[in-house]
Amino acid sequence: MELGFHLPVFDIEGGTTAIAGELARVGAVAEEAGATWLSFMDHYFQIEPTGLPAESNMLEGYTTLGFLAAHTSRIELGLLVTGVTYRHPGLLAKIVTTLDVLSGGRAALGIGAAWFEREHRGMGVPFPPVAERFERLEETLRIAGQMWDPENNGPFEGKHYQLAETLCSPQPIHRPNVLIGGSGERKTLRLVAQYGDACNLFGSSPEDVAHKLDVLRRHCDDVGRDYDEIRKTILANNPRPTPDTRDDFVRSMADYAKLGIQTAIITPTTGAPASWIEGMAPAVPQLADL
Repeated sequence: MELGFHLPVFDIEGGTTAIAGELARVGAVAEEAGATWLSFMDHYFQIEPTGLPAESNMLEGYTTLGFLAAHTSRIELGLLVTGVTYRHPGLLAKIVTTLDVLSGGRAALGIGAAWFEREHRGMGVPFPPVAERFERLEETLRIAGQMWDPENNGPFEGKHYQLAETLCSPQPIHRPNVLIGGSGERKTLRLVAQYGDACNLFGSSPEDVAHKLDVLRRHCDDVGRDYDEIRKTILANNPRPTPDTRDDFVRSMADYAKLGIQTAIITPTTGAPASWIEGMAPAVPQLADL
């Protein structure tokens, strides 16, 4: 099992002027630890699950990833997860392509149907009903696939999006892995089976994750997809690990590893995330043995 880090908090010790330096250090210590994934949220207001108010610091995700691309050299970079509502899909594919080119082939497209209504209303972004958001998500996945196929520059005609061309030059250095976030059994996991290179599930319990993986396997059977092609990842924050509980965390991941979970992604919520990551670094070789 591999370890990834996901940073949702930008209230950094030292204030706003300290954010850039701390994030550069996060990239360095995450790579030094041997982590394989580094992500941020795709939000513009802070979200309640962090325990912080909406007014807390939040940076735009792809700009932040671009900054980290210049301060890392090996780790995969993505958002967990891009809200499909925030960017036109043709522009999103171009943004992720740019990240991939400038990072030397390390971009991922983490994507989901979006959910934070207050943020949409506050920023003036349309917030369609959930059924429409999933329709838009599927069309976005199809558009990205077409744009990342150099032999398939042509029109796209969907219900919600129409592109006269899907020209994308330069092409990504490495076709970005598509990670679809969420656990919805009827829609989200079906989209994983059809379009995803990876899924991201909540690590609520091994029993819950085993059930979700069984559902995913059935969707794969339905669409003729090889279940084993899909990378399985979890947000492993139940309970949230800390450097003081690191050994307990590693032990708790053994049951997930038996289910085929390949990456555990954990979340520092401290104002000094680089030090927190350093404290978790010994878990990397321990997880590798699972």
